[in-house]
Amino acid sequence: MTLVDLSKELGISHQQLQKYETGSNRLSAGILVEVSRVLGASLAELFDNTPSYGAGPRTKTDPLRARCHQFIDRAPSRQKLVMMAKLLKVIHDGSLE
Repeated sequence: MTLVDLSKELGISHQQLQKYETGSNRLSAGILVEVSRVLGASLAELFDNTPSYGAGPRTKTDPLRARCHQFIDRAPSRQKLVMMAKLLKVIHDGSLE
């Protein structure tokens, strides 16, 4: 399937699909669901290189890492992201440097 084919299946322009691909625009949850439907893949497979059929997490910490990434990805502003980074640094090594 080409990018043009995918954009037609999603009902969006190929330019919009390019913006998603390059990170110029963020994908909405609705578009992600449509992409998974069109490609015949689960949402988990879109975010992970491992198959989702019973493979489970690679380590016990993977689900927690994914949860942390979700919070970071949803930071509403640069200021909040900076605060998160500082907090993680303090937790990691006990300093604000």
